[in-house]
Amino acid sequence: MLTVLLVVHLLITIALIGVILIQRSEGGMGLGGGTMGGMMTTRGSANLLTHVTAILAACFLITSLGLAILASHKSRPSSILDAAPQGGPSLPQPKTD
Repeated sequence: MLTVLLVVHLLITIALIGVILIQRSEGGMGLGGGTMGGMMTTRGSANLLTHVTAILAACFLITSLGLAILASHKSRPSSILDAAPQGGPSLPQPKTD
């Protein structure tokens, strides 16, 4: 289940990055404010991209919360002493003369 949710999360992340990069810049800091050769420049496509971005962002949030919940339920030791490796190097014992 964790692996499936992680793969879905990664796919949503890639799609979200792609949709954000496709959107037309508003001219912030002088970067990119020009047209993209007629690709996705109408107002209707801007609304569509905004909606798709919002939906993907919501899905990203949901999968992030799901991954956090599944990771918190994973079995782990209750004490740091329980997590010590078995059969590892032992501490030197004091010599008794």
